[in-house]
Amino acid sequence: MDISAEDIAALDARHIWHPYAEPGEPTLVVDSAAGVHLTLADGTTLIDAMSSWWAAAHGHGHPRLKAAAAAQIERMSHVMFGGLTHEPAARLTRNLMELTRGDFEQVFYSDSGSVSVEVAIKMALQYARGLGHPERTKMLTWRSGYHGDTFAAMSVCDPEGGMHSMWTGTLARQIFAPAPPTRGASPAERATYLHELEACITEEVAALVIEPVVQGAGGMRFHDHELVRGARDICDRHGIVLIADEIATGFGRTGDLFATQAAGVVPDIMCVGKAMTGGFMTMAATLATAKVSERMRPRALMHGPTFMANPLACAVSAEATALIVEGHWREQVAGIEKQLQRGLADLAEEPGVADVRVLGAIGVVEMEREVNMAAATAAAVEQGVWLRPFGRLIYIMPPFISTADEVTQMCRGVRAAVAGGRQ
Repeated sequence: MDISAEDIAALDARHIWHPYAEPGEPTLVVDSAAGVHLTLADGTTLIDAMSSWWAAAHGHGHPRLKAAAAAQIERMSHVMFGGLTHEPAARLTRNLMELTRGDFEQVFYSDSGSVSVEVAIKMALQYARGLGHPERTKMLTWRSGYHGDTFAAMSVCDPEGGMHSMWTGTLARQIFAPAPPTRGASPAERATYLHELEACITEEVAALVIEPVVQGAGGMRFHDHELVRGARDICDRHGIVLIADEIATGFGRTGDLFATQAAGVVPDIMCVGKAMTGGFMTMAATLATAKVSERMRPRALMHGPTFMANPLACAVSAEATALIVEGHWREQVAGIEKQLQRGLADLAEEPGVADVRVLGAIGVVEMEREVNMAAATAAAVEQGVWLRPFGRLIYIMPPFISTADEVTQMCRGVRAAVAGGRQ
C-alpha cells in the first residue's frame, strides 16, 4: 500500500465526501476485494452483503471479467463514440438484444444509472414532439420511487419521502401518484390503485416512470406484477410512454431476468445498469423500442457523454452479460431466496421490527423506527458482514455466487444489525 491505512483515513476524513454523508464521518479502509469478500487494511475480511450497492452480482474480481478487462486494455481503453464504433460495443449490444428477446431497437450507453434515466426522459420528450404533442412535458410516477441523483432523475424520485426533498422548488415539477400497494394486495386493491394512477394523467404527461416490482432506495418496497401490467395498459390507452427503471432489478436480482419480462410487459424505454458490468466499473444503458426511436423528433438523441460506450466498460459488460446469458444465476438466486426466507423470517417477531420481506436475492428487514446506522453497521461488522442500512431499513443483496454458509453468515449480520440498530 503506497499510503498507510492511517493516512488514507486521515485524508479521507479531511478531504473526501461520501454519499449522503458529511465530511469526516467514519469509514472503513478497504485494501482488496475478491469473490464475496472485502479485505480491510487491518486484515479483517467482511462479506459484501450489499454486492457493493447491488452491482457486483458475480462477486468481486471474477476471473472472466478481469480477463476481459485485461485483453481490452491491450487493445484500447477508450475512444470517443462520436463518429466511431468498436467491437466491444457491438458485442454488448448483441447480448442485450438477446437478453431482451429482440423487444428493443436502439440502445444508448451512458456513464451511470442516473444518467440513463436522464436519457430515458429525453427520449420520451422527443417522442412526444414527434407525435405532435410538444405540450407533453411532464413525467408521471408513483411515490416511494428512486431513480438517481442527477436533476431530471431526482425530479421523479419521491419528493417528500425520498432523499431529495431539499430540492423542492428547484427540480422540474412532475406528477406523483400514491405509492403502489405492496406485494400480495387483493385484486380489488390493485384495481382501485390503477384507477387512481390513471386519474393522474393530464394532457401534459409524456411518460409513466416506474421501478417494476421492486422499488429500491425509495423504500425497498415490493409490489405485484399485475400492477406493472396495469401500468402498461394505462400507457397504451393514453398513447404515452412507459419507462421501466430496471437498473436495480435487471439481470436476475429479483429471481427473474427482468421484472418487466416476468410481468409479460415490454416497456417502451428501459434503463439498465449496476449488474450490467458485474460491478466492475460504472456504465449503464437505455433501450428503446422501434415505436419510440422511429418517432422521436429529432431522431438524433440529444445527449453525448464523453465516455459513452467506453470500450473497456463495454468489453467487461459484454462478458458480464454473457454470464447472465449462460443462466447459472437462476439456480443461484433461487437458492439464496429460499435461504433468506428461512434465515430472516423469525425476525418479524423481534421487538421494533415492522416487516420482513424477501424476493430473489433481496432480503429486507423494516424497522418501526429509524435505524441507528452507525450502531447497526458496527454490529454487522462484528459478525464479519458489511451492510449499509438507511432510514428504517436493514437490507442485504447477496452476490449471486454466495455459498450457503456465506448467506447464513449474512443473516447473522442482519440479526446483529437489528439488535444493535434499535433506537
